Amino acid sequence: MRKLVTIAVCAALGLVACDQGQQRRPPPGAGPTGPGTTATAEPVRGGTLVVGISSDPGHLNPAITTSGATHTASELLYNGLLALDEEGEPRPELATDWDVEDNGALYRFHLRDDVTWHDGEPFTSADVKFSFEEVLLNFHARTRASLSGVLDTIETPDDHTVEFRFTQPYAPLLLQLDVTEAPIVAEHIYAGTDPQENPANTDPVGTGPFRFGSYTEGSEIRLERNDDYFERDLPFLDAVVMRVIPERATELLALERGEVDWIWNVPGPDLERVRNSPDIDTAQTASNPGGSNCIMTMSFNLDRPVLGDVRVRRAIAHALDRQRFLDQIEFGQGHVAEAPISRGIPWAHADGVDIPEFDRDEAARLLDEVGWRQQDGGPRVAQGINGIEDGTPLRIDFLAFPTFARYGELVREQLGAVGIDVQLRPLEPPVFADTVFAQDDFDTNVISYCNGPDPEIGVRRMYDSSQIGDVPFTNAAQYRNAEVDRLFEEAVRAIDRDERSDLYRQIQEIVVQDVPYMWLVDSRSTRAWRADCGGFRPWTGHFAKAAFCRE
Repeated sequence: MRKLVTIAVCAALGLVACDQGQQRRPPPGAGPTGPGTTATAEPVRGGTLVVGISSDPGHLNPAITTSGATHTASELLYNGLLALDEEGEPRPELATDWDVEDNGALYRFHLRDDVTWHDGEPFTSADVKFSFEEVLLNFHARTRASLSGVLDTIETPDDHTVEFRFTQPYAPLLLQLDVTEAPIVAEHIYAGTDPQENPANTDPVGTGPFRFGSYTEGSEIRLERNDDYFERDLPFLDAVVMRVIPERATELLALERGEVDWIWNVPGPDLERVRNSPDIDTAQTASNPGGSNCIMTMSFNLDRPVLGDVRVRRAIAHALDRQRFLDQIEFGQGHVAEAPISRGIPWAHADGVDIPEFDRDEAARLLDEVGWRQQDGGPRVAQGINGIEDGTPLRIDFLAFPTFARYGELVREQLGAVGIDVQLRPLEPPVFADTVFAQDDFDTNVISYCNGPDPEIGVRRMYDSSQIGDVPFTNAAQYRNAEVDRLFEEAVRAIDRDERSDLYRQIQEIVVQDVPYMWLVDSRSTRAWRADCGGFRPWTGHFAKAAFCRE
């Protein structure tokens, strides 16, 4: 009887992971040479894969941040309870199977009993409970935003069973347990410490297919094969070396010369040449590790007097020609953003919402209306604006990772055309996160906000007022709207997908009127690797778990 109830609930919730009943097993073809990998030949053992990464990660603990730089460099060291396949479907990893009961309010996971941490200690359910309660729910922006308000308890009936009980039916859980959204860390390493300051963040102990070798800040991270990995045939490689190469052009040149074997993004101007190279293979993906669909997003600091007036934010939005961002920076990889939620979540993506379109005359009219006057084509100055001294220039700063520097240049050019002076502040990821989220010291910035496979996972953190704080990559705009908060609460309780879709549309219609952010480009990426390598899984942080390279 319980099984019948579970199946009915899964159908109502749209839970892709339980549509065939409660128990799940690894699907046929999920092995290292099966469908879904880039392997075209039998893998070989041994060798080192050299990977180009664009930024120094700062640390190697993906449970305390959603920074892409940290996750890219560290996810091969860890595991999640589940993994996501190329179609975004959950698959067993540290958990072998699971039950969903009580109308979707209880999830019970059965764990592998053959997993050890890299230091030899056994992995148990206590590690899962600790990871969520003491680390992920406090420091991982997406997990914190989505679970903290609805997760009631985590119980561990025995060493290999863990139960998540929610205060209400909760649909998206199975989609947010992979290594990107919920990496499991060791209780015996982190218990009794500040997870953000623990020395293991730069000398990590995980359960993943590779173990930590060395970390030279600003230069490279070396990972060694985990001979005790629970997937006994994996990995094939002896080592993975992450080499920090900030310039994309230099990174690509290193790939073409055979100095690196894999890069995460091919610069747009070079796409055709790379695709025609017999020495390089490529794959374009809309999905990043964790099933993420990312939108390049400009944030406005609503606590700044200049930007507190929605007419100024709307004027800035009208002054931005987003097609040029797509064409000149992304070289056509992706789409001009059509809504606050990515088209990668089609059931939640709202067509036809009124995002301000490029209209320089309207931008000028709005700025004039507020009292920002322009004379002789120069920068605008304040005239008769409450709280701002007359003659104050309309000047804002713009923060970005060095890899997004071109966004800043184009923002400065386009806003300059309507009389707004933009000061560019490029910052490395760790400094950027501290400046924006801990110090709140910025006017505007650009972030690649990744939405995840469900709005609860990667969208809510941007708009829910409870997500304002010092946790990186949450509500950067300091946006507060009680109706939006209420709609997110209602959406997570809804078990019908059509109902959820309607609620997310209402949210998007409100936020495009409030303009706490401007949504620029719904981005895509092209991975590239040396053709004598294969077995990659380009959509996941475990991209090299089954990789190999021939000499």
